[in-house]
Amino acid sequence: MNWYEKLNQYFPVEEMKSKEHMETLLAEKGNVYIKDEGPKHVLMYVEFDNFVFVDYLFVSKEARGEGLGRKLLNMLKEKNKPILLEVEPVNYEDTDTEKRLKFYSREDFHHASRIGYIRRSLATGENTILEILYWSPANQDELEIYKAMKWTYENIHTFKDEHFYGESYDPSHEVLEYNTEKKTNMLKKY
Repeated sequence: MNWYEKLNQYFPVEEMKSKEHMETLLAEKGNVYIKDEGPKHVLMYVEFDNFVFVDYLFVSKEARGEGLGRKLLNMLKEKNKPILLEVEPVNYEDTDTEKRLKFYSREDFHHASRIGYIRRSLATGENTILEILYWSPANQDELEIYKAMKWTYENIHTFKDEHFYGESYDPSHEVLEYNTEKKTNMLKKY
């Protein structure tokens, strides 16, 4: 099974980029869009001067409990930059969502509770609520995390979107918002 099939099997359709989109990012933005692949994992991430965005992290079920996810995150933490990623809110019908949140909490990630993020899937047409988690070596404030997420959305998620999907994603100001009020911290109970 190739790297894209692994990701496609694990991540919901509304969160997946097309293979053509990802291959084009690797080809045209290969200086910042990076694939780290092994027999038991696929890590797709974006590295900029001031932050890292984890686009996809897949660890095979056979490797769970071996510390591979921690090892991959530690490799990113060694870059000494904030690390951002998107997660689904807890879905108690899908036990993986809660396991994922526990994992990121153990790895010292924080919930960006001031950032609202609702992205419309071009594959399904449905809106998906996502949450932003981040790790920061220098206690970055959430406004900086918001700016980094906005930049990622505008330069990676929507890169050539009309070409790949026949339509454009919604503009960032309709998808992401920075709020003065905090939401409940979804990692608090972990």
